[in-house]
Amino acid sequence: MLLALTSLGAMSGPVRAQDGAAAVAAKAPPVPDYAMRANWSVFASRGWASALPAGAAKPARAPKVAVFFLHPTTLRSETGELNQNPADAKAAKWTDESSIARQASVFAACCDVYAPRYRAATYNSFASSPVREAAFALAYGDVERAFDAFLKQIGDRPFIIAGHSQGAFHAATLLERRIDGAALQKRMVAAYIIGINLAQGDFGKRFKSVMPCAAPDQTGCVVQWNAYLDGASDVAKMAGYSQSTYVQKYGDDAGKVTLCINPLTFDVRLKEAPSAAAKGAVPGSPGFGPMQPLRAGAVSARCVSGLLLVRPDKALGLEPLAGGVMHYHDLGLFWADTSANAVLRAHTYLVHGK
Repeated sequence: MLLALTSLGAMSGPVRAQDGAAAVAAKAPPVPDYAMRANWSVFASRGWASALPAGAAKPARAPKVAVFFLHPTTLRSETGELNQNPADAKAAKWTDESSIARQASVFAACCDVYAPRYRAATYNSFASSPVREAAFALAYGDVERAFDAFLKQIGDRPFIIAGHSQGAFHAATLLERRIDGAALQKRMVAAYIIGINLAQGDFGKRFKSVMPCAAPDQTGCVVQWNAYLDGASDVAKMAGYSQSTYVQKYGDDAGKVTLCINPLTFDVRLKEAPSAAAKGAVPGSPGFGPMQPLRAGAVSARCVSGLLLVRPDKALGLEPLAGGVMHYHDLGLFWADTSANAVLRAHTYLVHGK
């Protein structure tokens, strides 16, 4: 998974753009064919690596809404790959059990879930900006082709797009290039873009028509949060870092504050919620094997300076990254909350339309 992804140009390196593109092209795995089931982790909610956690809502029967889910960075290769090979069985197994089973499964209660295997940029590509940019561009090309295959498969049904970290970055790009202001926008129930740093000011600038979700049952809108331990020493630094991409692009104005929708309320007016409001978190860190039973009432959350500050119960056994970053647990902490919200938005859309 990718930690605190904000800007592909935030780091500089000696590699020129054309050399970065050449390096990525030279190592690129074969182009995946999305007409083949093998190039999907989950296809119409078939192919889960493990069962839903105990305490989860039952999967939807004949759902009328579909989800297009994009996994985060899941390959830390020792052999130099710059983009993940969808045909790599070992990498696919880790992707399926660390991300798809724990993150995409959030949407099983509302929708048919589709999760493509794509040539995601690997940690190796992060060493220089030109290489990273080229690796992300290659990955995004797969995302668009998979999205076209997804649209063909679901017909005229409404849909949700969702992703975490690198997957969220590509979902945001897809939203900008293919959905915002286009006919497809009327079919979008919501976009769950988790674990990156879209700023409040991006809406109206980068995204001309799609706006943030202000209420838990609003449709056609965007949800985002980034989780950090409440009280961690680096929170102020992280808040500034999260705003840097917007400031570089648009200037230092009020819109720089990162969008934070509290997943315990999904209401912009309710920025803080106690642990009693939490419907169910997944204990333990991402890894192989089935998820542990959901635990309700195990995390409080509040939006401060665009960051979601959380206080998880120690019994959850969740390990933060340096500086109190809870990036690996952005969805797991709010598994049942996000699941219930997706059900609500799908129901609202089907009853009332866009």
